[in-house]
Amino acid sequence: MRAIGLIEFGGPEVLRVIDLPDPVPGPGEVRVRVHAAAVNPTDTMLRAGVVKAWFEGRPGPYVPGMDAAGVVDAIGPDTDTALRAGDRVIAIVQAYGPRGGAYAELVVAPAESVVPMPPGVDFPAASTLLMNALAARLALDAVAVPAGGTVAVTGAAGALGGYAVQLAKTEGLRVFADASEADVGLVRELGADEVVPRGDDVAARFRALAPDGVDAVIDGAAQHELIVAAVRDGGGLAVVRGWDGPVGRDVRLHKVFVTDAATDHARLLRLRDQATAGELTLRVADVLPADRAADAHRRLAEGGVRGRLVLDITAF
Repeated sequence: MRAIGLIEFGGPEVLRVIDLPDPVPGPGEVRVRVHAAAVNPTDTMLRAGVVKAWFEGRPGPYVPGMDAAGVVDAIGPDTDTALRAGDRVIAIVQAYGPRGGAYAELVVAPAESVVPMPPGVDFPAASTLLMNALAARLALDAVAVPAGGTVAVTGAAGALGGYAVQLAKTEGLRVFADASEADVGLVRELGADEVVPRGDDVAARFRALAPDGVDAVIDGAAQHELIVAAVRDGGGLAVVRGWDGPVGRDVRLHKVFVTDAATDHARLLRLRDQATAGELTLRVADVLPADRAADAHRRLAEGGVRGRLVLDITAF
């Protein structure tokens, strides 16, 4: 099979088309012929070697990508699944595992990490759902704000932030969010009750809306120490980049890692159902041929992408 991978860590230019053996699904696994793979910030971190320790010393080549959409190609022996060959599916792929990531014509994943696509959407749109929506779901579950409470979301115009806003609204929460001037309308459409200008002083802007502080913050923009002041004493702060604090004032810090729940089939099915019901909006910024993965990584690094860039894995 063909894949987009790297031999050594570095800038976007290290990404190239490589040939790899076709993976064979084992017990409890499903093989997917990939049509589309979303490009996420974690992919750029893998490529740059920021968390190369996660490979546990395994040599390259390395294949990025954690979000895939495609068609079931084969099912491993002794696999308990309702999926069948030919089903249109989405999957979370463990890019740091020995089988590599989603930028490949074929991927193998545990059956629990694969669910049917939302009906009526194409492969690029479907590929943008699982990883970011699951991160938002885990963050909201961690901070556990009861209905009627207030949660603030940073990076609300991004994929993770947008899903966090929408999921919070479905649970009856009051949502504050940040946005650039150009994105205010988008963030309001996603459901935010109040939108403040983004920037280093966003905590003070949230405090102006909630003088005692918000019940929790979902920090999609990795503001970290800059956002702590927005949280009330004893409130919650969910981060997605592994930040360790300090926070103080009995604020509870929750570090969210999607890989911890990549086989939580019930959660993944629920997110698929919410996308089907229109409670979650699938946003594609652009679709590029797979061999232009380097361009996708450059555009993501430049910032300002709204929705997800997607690689067409059928077009090398």
